[in-house]
Amino acid sequence: MKKLSLLLLVILFATQVIAQKRAITVEDLWNIKRIGAYDVSPDGKTIAFTVSSYDMDSNKGNSDIYLIDSDGTNVRPFMNSTSNESEPTFSPDGKQIAYSFEGQIWIADIFGKNEMQLTDLYTGTSGHIWSKDGKKILFVSSVYPDCETQECNKEKDEAKEASKVKAEIFTELMYRHWNDWRGPKRSHLYVFDIATKKYIDVTLKSKHDVPPIALGGTLDYAIAPDGGEAALTMNQDEMLATSTNNDVFIFSTTGLKNNAPAELKRISTSKGNDNQPLYSPDGKYIAFKSMKRAGFEADKLDLIIYDRTTGTSIDYKDAINLSVGEVVWTADSKSIYFTAEKEIFTPIFRFDIASKKVTELVKENLNGNILLRGDFIFFKKQKSTLPVELFSYNTKSGEVKQLTNCNTEFMAQFDMQPTESFWSNGAEGAKVQSLLIKPPFFDPNKKYQMIFLIHGGPQGNWADDFHFRWNTQLFASKGYVVVAPNPRGSTGYGQKFTDEISGDWGGKAYIDLMNTYDNAIKTFPFIDGNNTFAAGGSYGGYMVNWIAGHTDRFNALVSHAGVYNLESMYGATEELWFPEWEYEGTPWTNRAMYGKWSPHRSADKINTPMLVVHGAFDFRVPEGQAFELFTTLQRRGIPSKFLYFPDETHFVTKPQNAKLWWNTIFDWFDKYTKR
Repeated sequence: MKKLSLLLLVILFATQVIAQKRAITVEDLWNIKRIGAYDVSPDGKTIAFTVSSYDMDSNKGNSDIYLIDSDGTNVRPFMNSTSNESEPTFSPDGKQIAYSFEGQIWIADIFGKNEMQLTDLYTGTSGHIWSKDGKKILFVSSVYPDCETQECNKEKDEAKEASKVKAEIFTELMYRHWNDWRGPKRSHLYVFDIATKKYIDVTLKSKHDVPPIALGGTLDYAIAPDGGEAALTMNQDEMLATSTNNDVFIFSTTGLKNNAPAELKRISTSKGNDNQPLYSPDGKYIAFKSMKRAGFEADKLDLIIYDRTTGTSIDYKDAINLSVGEVVWTADSKSIYFTAEKEIFTPIFRFDIASKKVTELVKENLNGNILLRGDFIFFKKQKSTLPVELFSYNTKSGEVKQLTNCNTEFMAQFDMQPTESFWSNGAEGAKVQSLLIKPPFFDPNKKYQMIFLIHGGPQGNWADDFHFRWNTQLFASKGYVVVAPNPRGSTGYGQKFTDEISGDWGGKAYIDLMNTYDNAIKTFPFIDGNNTFAAGGSYGGYMVNWIAGHTDRFNALVSHAGVYNLESMYGATEELWFPEWEYEGTPWTNRAMYGKWSPHRSADKINTPMLVVHGAFDFRVPEGQAFELFTTLQRRGIPSKFLYFPDETHFVTKPQNAKLWWNTIFDWFDKYTKR
């Protein structure tokens, strides 16, 4: 009897705990603290990291800097104010921390005291890194290439502001990029002498950006351990809009002059994208990443190691069959830690240079921003139920330890089902993996509506991550099963799988997706096949538009920033290397390809209700694509709605806009749910 009573109490307690949990909401998503840049002290004992918090009422966020001991204890503020503090980096002796504040580099002791402003550039600074001797700092600043002084930059800006004429004259492409009108300014690399407070523009007079405007690495410049040399990444091609040819250069930091650019020596040889140079601790080598094929932004990234003594390079493309992400040298300069996408995870690997052995260390979830101090790898980890937190990996014991808990208590109140995955047979027998996220308080005996999510890229993937825009847990929160497939073109499944989307946008990828959809309905009895919805952004929006003209499987669709007319898209987008690779030429050299895969050619077959979403400052997929699509839907009498953001880009980033985005999508799906 006592045992029965105890059992009842346990059941009652468990029921109460479950009852206390709830589904996550849009407001909750914006109350989650977001860890950004971080650094670890040279002795490995202290971590400085930024935390961004957002306020729905004020519709903005704020970034502060905190410190924590590297064992995960003793969290304390370092720099906190109503202004943003960011980019904390420890000085080589560990006694000070440099950080960015109001566009300038500041420095303070490790207690957050004795603050001092280091730079005072009119054009501002960003991306600062220290030299190992603590005497120099490298940073970048956006300037007029023909200006040799800050006064010149200021005068030009003031004249432009005072002018009654706001017109621009363009003489070359890439006059706008992603969400910015580029204008005449370019990002230049500077070397700053801390003792004298003098700075030198390394790329003076150059019209080429450092770092390059696209396809770069985690950080695209570095300084040698002895401080006498530095490396940078730059694209020097004349037609930037059609080029992925980023290259790695080296230059001497001694003898630099104020009125002359540094003499650059190119050390990369590929016509594709080379980036992320990193000196070995012993100073003998420079590691960087390299793509082989010109004009293809999603080629496999191979590890290259350049010998500074001989001036020769070794390509480890055959030793590492993964596309290399971030790279960190071991202290003895004999091995490299790196990240790479592998199916729905981004593990951390070790590569032994002599034996060419690759070892997988941290396997699950999405891991990144790796740093090495002593026997510990520090990194950021996330998964669908865990926003980014800082972790450590003990290279001796293999222990993985969570260090920060910025959201642990807050996240404990939500009922979230862990990410699962399943495989389907795609086109030509290929295996296609999909994420499966069940709704809160899941009951396998119930029927649930399905949201079918299609990722962008198309060379991207759905991963086990905590996405602040397309958050799978929030999609599931309203009682939906979320299925997020990784069809042809997805990364993390080998380069051949990635390559097979190019020139075939509505082909094998469409079959992969529809086979996955049919397999999910057949395999999981808890999915209500009478109530399914599809949503996607960018290429995902393209595929939603393609689906609209090729199947009636779904109750309703959401096309966010989706490509609709391939030919008109070509004439308005900015990175022309992308369509020219994907559709194998231009509209006038390969019109058949553009016509074959353009969703607008199937406008007469669209029957499914569609919500169209677009931002005015989306220059990647310009707003005209949405205008054409919505006009077609309305003219044909298809139930449709257009959510237009005059202040957003390819993404929706403002808290209140995001709230409207989520609620509009949920309302749209609810409207077309069969009761």
